[in-house]
Amino acid sequence: MQDQCRSCSPQEKDLTGDRSQERFNIKSVFASSKMQWVLVLLCVLLPLTCLCESGLTDKGLLFPKPSANSYVKLTPLKPLNLEAFTLCMRLSVDPNVVSKEARETILFAYRTPDHDELNVWQEKGNISLYLRSSSEGAFYAVPLLSIFRTDLCVTWESSTGLTAVWVDGRRSTLQVYRKNHKVQSGGAVILGQDPDSFVGKFDENQSFVGEISGVNMWDYVLTGCQIKQFIELGLGPEPKVLKWKTMQYEVHGNVLVVEEKYK
Repeated sequence: MQDQCRSCSPQEKDLTGDRSQERFNIKSVFASSKMQWVLVLLCVLLPLTCLCESGLTDKGLLFPKPSANSYVKLTPLKPLNLEAFTLCMRLSVDPNVVSKEARETILFAYRTPDHDELNVWQEKGNISLYLRSSSEGAFYAVPLLSIFRTDLCVTWESSTGLTAVWVDGRRSTLQVYRKNHKVQSGGAVILGQDPDSFVGKFDENQSFVGEISGVNMWDYVLTGCQIKQFIELGLGPEPKVLKWKTMQYEVHGNVLVVEEKYK
């Protein structure tokens, strides 16, 4: 019986090699084509969303015009499960847009999937604070934001309900607001927009237009001396909830990260 197991002839080996090379080339072309599509997709998506993890030391965020899709999402150092807080930020606005007394402008938004947990607004000639979708806010007839930078802080304490707004180191009259309330965790911190759903349903007419920097948050109420020191000298207790210098953030839409030389 003739042995059916035999080795390929030299000619057959060449044909086998050619077929293998052909299959290799086809796979290479296919892989290259897939890679090109991936690169094209990245080129399209990267300008829309930028994840930056280097912090915002000596930087600010510029929102140049009203929009329904430009915002910055901040990543807190810890969950916003709060029974008290101090929130500070430095803001300046486009007076042709934001300084109109009738306009509602969001300054800071924190929303969970179900509720607006913590919002700060400039509206109706006031700076206002809203906790947990309350129809009633705490309103402060303090000097409004302008084209010049303003250091704005908001303090609130659940056990007493005592709430205040600080403008350039000066405190407003205290109010009692949402006593025994608790801010819930599991939400998203948004600058530039008021989300009517979880990071969505933005309204251009309520968007922030101007510059924001120095957003810091503590899980307790700072003393007046500590607030003034932090605003004027950058000294005092380290922020444990939001820390601008080491902030992780996502930029969406038309928002510019501005270096200190332009500030």
